[in-house]
Amino acid sequence: MKSNLHVRNVTTSAHHASRTLVVGLLAAMCLLVSPSAAHASLLSPELEDKLAGFLALFVIFVIPVVLIVLFWMVHVLPEKIAHKRHHPQFEAIRTLCLLSLVFGGLLWPFAWLWAYTKPVGYKLAYGTDKHPDYFKEHGLEEPTDAALDIRQRVDALEERGVPSGELDAIRSDLAALESRLAAGNAGSEVG
Repeated sequence: MKSNLHVRNVTTSAHHASRTLVVGLLAAMCLLVSPSAAHASLLSPELEDKLAGFLALFVIFVIPVVLIVLFWMVHVLPEKIAHKRHHPQFEAIRTLCLLSLVFGGLLWPFAWLWAYTKPVGYKLAYGTDKHPDYFKEHGLEEPTDAALDIRQRVDALEERGVPSGELDAIRSDLAALESRLAAGNAGSEVG
């Protein structure tokens, strides 16, 4: 009998809950259907005019300045990359960045790619693949010979504490390359 009473209480409370929900929904629908004063904005008309004026001035003056600064910052980025990487053709990349600003950004991808490339022909012509500022910044003498440049770099690595076994392998490879280069130069002088 007690379980029957419990079942009846549960069904009665569920019935009351559904009835309360229906009454609440009907009350909400009545409020939505009944006419009320319509408002187009949360602001008063005077405040709305002031806000529109400030917004217009912001869009006319601030947004273009921000866009120009962002455009300039993006177009100077390849120059900064080339400077950081001590690219030997840094001045040419800087010039291309400036030209890209004049031509509306059409040359910018070329400057970006150029800043990330390693100029092989430059090293063959000038004996180094670093900008002269690299040697000044690191307190090194500007190399007159490619082999001397590599030897200076190996000595700098030795000062930093690189294991001598690795440096000896680099030095032996360098000696082998120098002997091949000397043999090639001797053969070209004879012929």
